[in-house]
Amino acid sequence: MSDLIEPVIGVIGGSGLYDIDGLVEREWRRVESPWGEPSDELLFGRLDGVRCVFLPRHGRGHRVPPSELNYRANIDVLKRAGVTEILSVSAVGSLNGDLPPGHFVIVDQFIDRSFARKKTFFETGCVAHVSMAHPVCTRLGDAMEAAAREIGIPHKRGGTYLVMEGPQFSTKAESELYRAWGCDVIGMTNMPEAKLAREAELCYATVAMVTDFDCWHPDHDHVTVDAVVKIMHGNADKARALVKQVIPSLGAPRGACPYGCDRALEMALVTPPEKRDPALMAKLDAVAGRVLGKVA
Repeated sequence: MSDLIEPVIGVIGGSGLYDIDGLVEREWRRVESPWGEPSDELLFGRLDGVRCVFLPRHGRGHRVPPSELNYRANIDVLKRAGVTEILSVSAVGSLNGDLPPGHFVIVDQFIDRSFARKKTFFETGCVAHVSMAHPVCTRLGDAMEAAAREIGIPHKRGGTYLVMEGPQFSTKAESELYRAWGCDVIGMTNMPEAKLAREAELCYATVAMVTDFDCWHPDHDHVTVDAVVKIMHGNADKARALVKQVIPSLGAPRGACPYGCDRALEMALVTPPEKRDPALMAKLDAVAGRVLGKVA
């Protein structure tokens, strides 16, 4: 029996990206989650024969602010929909003078400064600790880098994304602090999204679209929504092209992720089976069903 799986590519669209170009057999479909309401229905379809599932992170019409996103429900419904890998697209500000508006960053690290969000599926009743040392899947990052190069999108491979709470933009002192930490970009949405994707054993990678220089820059010390939106529209066009380019390259049947993303819970569960809360176990059926029957 073959152990190969047919990948299903999930795309979480950030500000300005509310659809996937070229998708056929399109169907918006509601998927229920025990973790509450996701941002929107899911858009199912195929791109060059590859099964895809799209979720607009803020909902169609950009209705939900960063701190009120139900990150757990969003990841849960993607897992229930059969998604095996997630491409996350996010609008960000630049903390690096070499990354001007219009550039993309294929992120490899995060610093999580959010504080008002549910950050784990594993509540009282079942404790688990997954590794976040390498928070994105290198295989997906490689694919996005190759696609960006092929279609000529200015980009940087590797960079640290500082996740702030928002919805307000940074103070200048905060912006300078994050630059001193060596961060490259700043945004409001990729945590706890990346943490939850890891708990759900989903390969995950982020492409961050620079819309502005944040307020540290002497020529951009007042970040305005109008300026951000103008750049955002151009970035969205490039993001749609990137997604359309990269998905076919990820569609071939594959074995286990060489970086272990799809086995993240293998040694993570701490609570023994007889001590686990049955109600929580029922909620974890999609996220952790693969390992819940195993001895911790």
